[in-house]
Amino acid sequence: MADLRQRQSILIADDVPENIELLAAILEDEYAIKVAPNGEKALKIAYSDAPPDLILLDVMMPGLSGHEVCRRLKANPDRQHIPVIFVTAMCSVDDERLGLEIGAVDYITKPISPPVVKARVRTHLALYDQTRELERMVAQRTRELLTSRQQIIQRLGRAAEFKDNETGNHVIRMAHASRLIAEVAGLGDKAQEILQLAAPMHDIGKIGIPDHILLKPGKLDSSEWDLMKQHPLMGADIIGNHEDELLQTARTIALTHHERWDGSGYPYGLRGAAIPLVGRIVAIADVFDALLSVRPYKLALPLEEALDYMYAQAGSHFDPQLIPAFKKALPEILKIHQAYADDNQLPPAHPG
Repeated sequence: MADLRQRQSILIADDVPENIELLAAILEDEYAIKVAPNGEKALKIAYSDAPPDLILLDVMMPGLSGHEVCRRLKANPDRQHIPVIFVTAMCSVDDERLGLEIGAVDYITKPISPPVVKARVRTHLALYDQTRELERMVAQRTRELLTSRQQIIQRLGRAAEFKDNETGNHVIRMAHASRLIAEVAGLGDKAQEILQLAAPMHDIGKIGIPDHILLKPGKLDSSEWDLMKQHPLMGADIIGNHEDELLQTARTIALTHHERWDGSGYPYGLRGAAIPLVGRIVAIADVFDALLSVRPYKLALPLEEALDYMYAQAGSHFDPQLIPAFKKALPEILKIHQAYADDNQLPPAHPG
């Protein structure tokens, strides 16, 4: 006899012990058998860490009926795919239709025929195995596509940074910092992840700015500055409009990370909460990292001076409600800065 741990498991739920014994005797040579004398016990087993691969379910049971057990299973995303076969004396067409409508895959009438029971169980377990394998393959392919998409986004972000930053580590640091600020600010795990993945695209529009402007060692003149202020719009155009949440977020960040809380930013002069939250978060992470970084037109600021600027800009450049989140996340942000420090500058030390 094969090791029970290697065999598929069948849950038999019936309030009549003789019915359980009969079904168990038919199936126990091929499958690991679990039993439940009522609907409540059946659900408990189904919701356990080792759920059955298939359920043979009586309809007429005291307490929770088989129909109600099936409804609850099908309403649970983690258990709705377990195939349920009703085994019952209720044999009218309407009874069978109801069972199938609420999610059962088959209907066996009593008195049962052992060959029929074996054939139906074998068939639906095989279909269930195929379904699970397809789901596994789809999930694996989805992960591969997501990884590829993330890598493309990160590479595009670095492509923009390479125009005015030799290492491109800026996009890595500010993406991590954005997530840390978002975490303290109370955003959920999914929103944090999307923000971190999308943030590297914030300056993708710089691809459209001529090098003589990006790399100019001195102050830009008015015409050069007017062109520089177009890069958020260029970035939004490069990313485009998509239904995909990650690309939507990347476009929003590219378009709004230079807006300022007081309305003096660009390209639209948005004010306060009219600036999307992701744009407000990235603005803080981006500016802080830029202050600590060497650029063609400036040296890196000491940490204390950079922090003085950040705190002084609460309510003018930055959302004043996000600066406390930035302060709280600062120790971890500085660790990121050290881990991904540029070759041409020393990592900052926390003041004091």
